[in-house]
Amino acid sequence: MDRLTSLTAFVRVVDSGGFSAAARRLNMSTAMISNHVQALEARLGVRLLNRTTRKISVTEAGKAYYDRCTHILADLEQADDIAGALHSTPRGTLRIYTVSSMVPFVSSVVTEFLKDHPAVSVDLTMGERTVDLIEEGYDMAIRLTPAPDSSLIVRSLATWRHVLCCSPGYLEKHERPRQLADLANHNCLRHVLYPFQDGWHFADRKGAPAAVKVSGNLITNSAEALRTALLEGIGVGLAAGFLVHGDLEANRLVRLLPEYRPVELSMNAIYPHRHQLSAKVRTFIDLLVQRSAEQKKLIDPFC
Repeated sequence: MDRLTSLTAFVRVVDSGGFSAAARRLNMSTAMISNHVQALEARLGVRLLNRTTRKISVTEAGKAYYDRCTHILADLEQADDIAGALHSTPRGTLRIYTVSSMVPFVSSVVTEFLKDHPAVSVDLTMGERTVDLIEEGYDMAIRLTPAPDSSLIVRSLATWRHVLCCSPGYLEKHERPRQLADLANHNCLRHVLYPFQDGWHFADRKGAPAAVKVSGNLITNSAEALRTALLEGIGVGLAAGFLVHGDLEANRLVRLLPEYRPVELSMNAIYPHRHQLSAKVRTFIDLLVQRSAEQKKLIDPFC
């Protein structure tokens, strides 16, 4: 028999002064209540209750056991209350991992979230690696590329695109590409998390898919390192639009082959479980979705 149910049955018998009253309180049969108490006594090897046809009385061992059981059940009830509060009201520590290039956007959402929910503390880590949410104890990750594990829950926040670009200095030394196939002859700088690896994917003016296989002397997991190499004229690259928007406006970078539009990607919130999602995670994701819609230009300046 379930030990917790047996403990509850025993305490209710003592509190109620009888098996019938305990059975009514617990919505169980009198026989079932009796079976639970007998199971406890058999497990412990002691008599907890003295029974007569008219009443019951608690043995010395039963009194000591009753005192401990009431504390255990009270602690469990308090634990349930705490868990329920965590589920309904944002509180506790929210651990988030995000790519460095998303920090300007994510940090503003975190700041707003902390103002609105003072019972929550946020542990925000940024980097360029793929983390194991469960193994490393993160509540969620915010990624610009697909989730590596299909068992994870993915919530799409916004869409975004790369920009094919290079520096004016690079074009002073190399012929400007006129068509997509020309990229095969250029030094193409790549991000290791680009979902298509060394095959760059686009759509032409009619929306038809197009792709080209590229190669180059730099592959990195850092979007900022890729941007720096582009600015220094090392090669051609696909850079996140929100990361190089200012460089393009200031002519530090030049957009190439505008008739080819890089494929649309999704910025995602990724988390381990959908069911019984805690209030802190659920509320933060809702805020992310809301702010992503409002700040579309920050995420995809070329939408």
